[in-house]
Amino acid sequence: MSSSKKSLSPPWKPGQSGNPAGRPKGSGEVGKLRKAIAAHVPAIIKQLTDQALGGDVQAARLLLERTVAPLKAVEPPQPLTLPDGTLTDQGRAVLAAVSAGVLAPGQGAQLVAAIGQLARVAEIDELTRRIEQLERSHGNP
Repeated sequence: MSSSKKSLSPPWKPGQSGNPAGRPKGSGEVGKLRKAIAAHVPAIIKQLTDQALGGDVQAARLLLERTVAPLKAVEPPQPLTLPDGTLTDQGRAVLAAVSAGVLAPGQGAQLVAAIGQLARVAEIDELTRRIEQLERSHGNP
């Protein structure tokens, strides 16, 4: 029994159509609908604009949603002096600043998360230091 290997790769190159004589782009139902509407788009936009200027809130909303990027809430930076004590002391200072209204809750949450990450880094540093000390005391380089 002979084993012949067939190539599993397609006979065309990446980015090249497997059916170059196939249906042209834009000839489907959606493409036909777009072509039918395209000629009327300027009149539709003018009518929507007129309606929006006349007080139609839905027309105004539709125009604005499609043309103006939504605004994102931005919290201005707020300076905060943290105590030189432990990370726990610093976390408590952040919570106190949020409670007092000095710091926005979102900023407080970010700072507490950053303090938590710093605690993990400090823990890893401490474990590394202890391991190196144990290795030195047992004669391992």
